[in-house]
Amino acid sequence: MALVGVLTGGGDCPGLNAVIRAVTRRSLTRGNEVVGVRDGWRGLVEGRFMELGPREISGILPRGGTILGTTRTNPYKTEDGVQRVLQNFESAGLTALVAIGGEDTLGVASRLHAEEQLPVVGVPKTIDNDLSATDYTFGFDTAVWIATEAIDRLHTTAESHNRVMVLEVMGRHTGWIAVMSGIAGGADVILIPEQPITVEDACEELRRRHERGKDFSIVVVSEGYELTYASGETRAVAEEARASDQFGHVRLGGVGDALAQEIEERTGFETRVTVLGHVQRGGSPTPRDRVLATRYGLKAADLVHEERWGTMAALHGDAIVEVPLADAVAEQKTVPPAWYDVARAFFG
Repeated sequence: MALVGVLTGGGDCPGLNAVIRAVTRRSLTRGNEVVGVRDGWRGLVEGRFMELGPREISGILPRGGTILGTTRTNPYKTEDGVQRVLQNFESAGLTALVAIGGEDTLGVASRLHAEEQLPVVGVPKTIDNDLSATDYTFGFDTAVWIATEAIDRLHTTAESHNRVMVLEVMGRHTGWIAVMSGIAGGADVILIPEQPITVEDACEELRRRHERGKDFSIVVVSEGYELTYASGETRAVAEEARASDQFGHVRLGGVGDALAQEIEERTGFETRVTVLGHVQRGGSPTPRDRVLATRYGLKAADLVHEERWGTMAALHGDAIVEVPLADAVAEQKTVPPAWYDVARAFFG
């Protein structure tokens, strides 16, 4: 009989509980036991666990967030963190670990497997959809749906007041949410980190639109977009990283306000900004994310059963497959030019 640990790390997102439920259900069916690791890697550093049985996973499929809690703790940045992870893993009697997370959480998992032979498998979670080796991560579809609904709502008020509406969405290094929701919602300009069109070009698109009699516009911008100017100057809008983030990420937010000010000053069009922020992470997952998360969880349990350590469940086409964890965290999956060209076809 195996004792399987499950942890969720990094930013929360809809669908985490669906994975926990699926891993637990399949593991229990095989006669194994399952325990939850509280608050991500911090739980293994501090030895904090909770039982996962039929009662604990009942009714959690549609719930957002994670019943296990999550942090941005990095054992490699914590005093004796790695040693304590290994000690608590052994003292708890764990025989396997399912790590559910994005590039940071899975990066730690990959390193612990490579350097310490920790028996771990991964599940790809991030609303940014920026993990390599998988077509989609769960949580992404829900975030895009929320952002698209916001664009739809902004259209009506923008048209009523003849305004430019700037919508700032999440996307630290990649613009998947901005591009997909922008296409789905009919945005007039989309600005993302991978394809940094200049502020001047964005304003010119809006002018051309207004010259054609369209007195309102929708602009979608990723939080990680750096204000880029025709002179070659770039300006990031961010704050210092918080102490609680041991992966060194700066705190993003504010580019929407800065861009709105630039648009209004350069064009004279009245401009307002909406920042979705953590609204994109909250609430119930979409049906697609519930199904994808469930399939990932079942695959992760199968990988544990087969002792396929150092691997991750991934989506290739419509199939859930096994890929090396190292491949998933080797580089970020950015928006390719072809996808951005689809969005640009409708600019202005």
